[in-house]
Amino acid sequence: MKNLQFDSTNAICGLTFIALGCFFIYQCLNLELGTAFRMGPGYFPLFLAAILTLLGAIVLVQATRVQGEPIGPIALRGMLFILPAPVFFGLTVRGLGFVPSLFFAALIAAFASSRMKPGMAVVLAAAITLFSVAVFSYALGLPFERFGPWTRL
Repeated sequence: MKNLQFDSTNAICGLTFIALGCFFIYQCLNLELGTAFRMGPGYFPLFLAAILTLLGAIVLVQATRVQGEPIGPIALRGMLFILPAPVFFGLTVRGLGFVPSLFFAALIAAFASSRMKPGMAVVLAAAITLFSVAVFSYALGLPFERFGPWTRL
């Protein structure tokens, strides 16, 4: 009988997807699901969580068949700059407004790369902010404050 071997990278990813999918499936069961023609607030999240769980199972099965690359070093710099950026945006968007919050969130995230220079980071954050304001505020007409109460004198 042949020993079952797992590619640790794919096995960890597959198990993570399955765990997250099962967690969200459990959370969606507390919401009204509805039907395919009259979807409730829990229908689409449940559908996405089921897809995530299925993809996790596929990745886990794939881990038994293909030998992948070993897990490399963890990009701590990326985590230290990418993860706080949306948190900063979420905490400040009502007070600062969309434009300053997005600019600073993009500026924070830009420094995840060690090759990013401060001047280029400012240009990148400004470009992302201008594009987002043009799309979400002007093109789509979404009703949000561009500048919040913290920026008013």
